Amino acid sequence: MPDEMNDQKVSRRDALKMAGAAAIAAPAIQKVRAANDQVSFGLIGTGSRGSYLLKHLKSIDIGRCTAVCDINEAALQHGYDTIGTNPAKFKDYRELLSRKDVDAVIIAVPLFKHFDVTRDALSAGKHTFCEKSLVFKPEEIHALRALAAEHSHQVLQVGLQRRYSVFYQTVKEMIDKGVLGNVTHMQAQWHRNPGWKMKPNPDMEAQKMANWRLYREYSGGMAAELASHQIDVADWMFGSSPEYVIGVGGHDYIFDGRDINDNIQLIFKYPKAQKLMCSYISTNSHLAQFNSTRTEFGEVIMGTEGSVEITIGDDSHPALAVWFREPAPPAEVTKASGGEKKWQAGATMVAAGAQKGFPIMMYRDEVGANDSFLDREMKYGRRWLYSKGIATPEEPRNPVDIELESFFTNCRDGKRPKADVEVGLADSTSVILSNLAVDEQRRVYFSEIEKMGRGEKPAETKPKRAENEPESLETVAG
Repeated sequence: MPDEMNDQKVSRRDALKMAGAAAIAAPAIQKVRAANDQVSFGLIGTGSRGSYLLKHLKSIDIGRCTAVCDINEAALQHGYDTIGTNPAKFKDYRELLSRKDVDAVIIAVPLFKHFDVTRDALSAGKHTFCEKSLVFKPEEIHALRALAAEHSHQVLQVGLQRRYSVFYQTVKEMIDKGVLGNVTHMQAQWHRNPGWKMKPNPDMEAQKMANWRLYREYSGGMAAELASHQIDVADWMFGSSPEYVIGVGGHDYIFDGRDINDNIQLIFKYPKAQKLMCSYISTNSHLAQFNSTRTEFGEVIMGTEGSVEITIGDDSHPALAVWFREPAPPAEVTKASGGEKKWQAGATMVAAGAQKGFPIMMYRDEVGANDSFLDREMKYGRRWLYSKGIATPEEPRNPVDIELESFFTNCRDGKRPKADVEVGLADSTSVILSNLAVDEQRRVYFSEIEKMGRGEKPAETKPKRAENEPESLETVAG
């Protein structure tokens, strides 16, 4: 059966690099099945996200849910019914935290309550998993960093599940091994039509609570709920936090009582001149990646020797990752007399033509020396189907399952999570400063966070005009 490596003209060196990356990225989590080794946990916030997590937690046998909590009776009962372990029910999360049979807590409350519940969970001696964005306000960044240092023996993990995706781990290994060359740019989008819908209620306070994502006093808007995942991917792939962010956006299209922006576009500048360009809108869900077979969200990671289109999976769609090699440099055409080198436009266009994408394979598709004849043939068969676009590689497990299982494992082994407190705080910093950049229409430096929330004003971004200094011509003309 033909090997797609020849079909795609991929060098053996590049193939080995990618294979090695996939092998290194393969998770190796030791599962603990004995009942007395299960981590006893409580889940705080059984709304839409909390109940989604409970569906996944049902299949993870190293954790057992012994308590659930929500202020809404219907949501509380739904969470109780979803997990099916007969957990104790609470409306006050502090009562849940006081239970000695709860080793760890999973927090899925609205963003504006993340810090309060996380602080109280750590203070109660519990291992803590909190959904993104980890905190809401600048002062909470400083306070949680200090608190986490005081409770360093406890696990604190944030829900950025792309860190636990085999595809994303593989791409990170490809970058580190130089498969993509010098990675200079990343594009990200999360376009929806229309996205969150307002649930009206004659009681305004009840309406705000039911639609908390749509109100600035409770929510970080699109930056917190959507961009946070993709900014974290850029930090991870680039290996650093940004230097500054600029942004545009507005509340321009959806007028249903919300006060968050319904569209934002952001550009982040990183220390090595790398850039992240991202877009979030509520008027169209088209995704140009993957031949438009998917909608809404995805990322493109671009280097001097190749690019990767990638997106996370969900319960209905598999994760996808496609690798594109950069075209070979166009051939040079030299005069017969040995004169000045010329470029032929037609030849250049042909030589620099588009490259067919190659699906990034999982370690299960790598041919090993000890494989049986049947195993080898099946692997070659799958690889050929991938190369023809008939089938696509799939992750062995949903990253949500992996991140939750990894949390319980770290509760037992004491190791630092991949998405630890510093990852979470860096991500929250990006969210806070992104919203500031859009609102104030200026370049916002990440160093400003050090003074924000401490009772000090951020550094001036431009010098003040002297008392007798004339205004600029632009100001006068305006």
